[in-house]
Amino acid sequence: MMKWAAWFALVLGSTLAQANEHGVNVVAQGRLQLKGGAMAVDVSPAPASIQRVLIILHGRLRNADTYLHSAEKAAGQAGQLGTTLIIAPQFLNEQDVARHLLPNDLLRWQGNDWMAGGLSTGPHPVSSFQVLDDIVARVSDRQQFPEVQQIVIAGHSGGAQVVQRYALLAHGPFRINPRFVVANPSSYAYFDEQRPMAFDAASCPGFNHWKYGLKNLPAYAAGQTPAQLEDNYIKRDIVYLLGQQDVDPEHPALDKSCEAQTQGPYRLLRGHFFFDYLTRRHPGEMPQRLIEVPGIGHDGSGMFNSPEGLKALFGQ
Repeated sequence: MMKWAAWFALVLGSTLAQANEHGVNVVAQGRLQLKGGAMAVDVSPAPASIQRVLIILHGRLRNADTYLHSAEKAAGQAGQLGTTLIIAPQFLNEQDVARHLLPNDLLRWQGNDWMAGGLSTGPHPVSSFQVLDDIVARVSDRQQFPEVQQIVIAGHSGGAQVVQRYALLAHGPFRINPRFVVANPSSYAYFDEQRPMAFDAASCPGFNHWKYGLKNLPAYAAGQTPAQLEDNYIKRDIVYLLGQQDVDPEHPALDKSCEAQTQGPYRLLRGHFFFDYLTRRHPGEMPQRLIEVPGIGHDGSGMFNSPEGLKALFGQ
């Protein structure tokens, strides 16, 4: 078992490095025209009656196609494939553009800047969070999508970090209030300097800076105070979906920076610590819940296709 775990860690670590240094293997086929440029997207076949839109976000591998297929499988299991449109945006970076000789009108980011709401490097500076704003606004348009009743924004691992931060900074108000499903992220954005683990702030000066805290917020957050951000966040419909077996403090994709370590040793505990922090600050106020998924570790498809995942994505 240990040999298998070590091999898996080696392969995953190598895959992450390849995606970041050399670009993704597969570029999404669809193009969504936005104000700042074209966004690469994978989209499921549109059902005759679109009643739900699921926006599924990839992690650091930027493998939108994998997440689209996983979400399609989940929708089929839930009996909702015939009423659900699934959109998987692909946040390309400069390495992807160079590797695949992509046109200049495609939005792309430097490295992993998209994960924290950073601005695209071309063709125009656009926050990755603004991209989500634009997608949500489009599928909320009653003229184009008259039957949509629910919008779900979900992500696993790195994608879950995007979802949690977007739920915090999203401008709103939304025509249709989305549900945010945050599955197994490495870290969370806290509202103040409180952290569950004891640490020396002098040796970890960035622990409360964005994306771990509210200092030095990105340009997208301009005009919003920390108090406003927190007040908006606690009103969001958010499901924290945590794998009971996501407990490896040495997992190759786990954020092991000092900033993340202040939040706990591994993802399951980090999620519980953050939710406890929220409930202490806002007892009885939040339409939010934490759900553990038995028997599942750091596995996006396993999380979303579990009974708990299906309820989070497609339940009321």
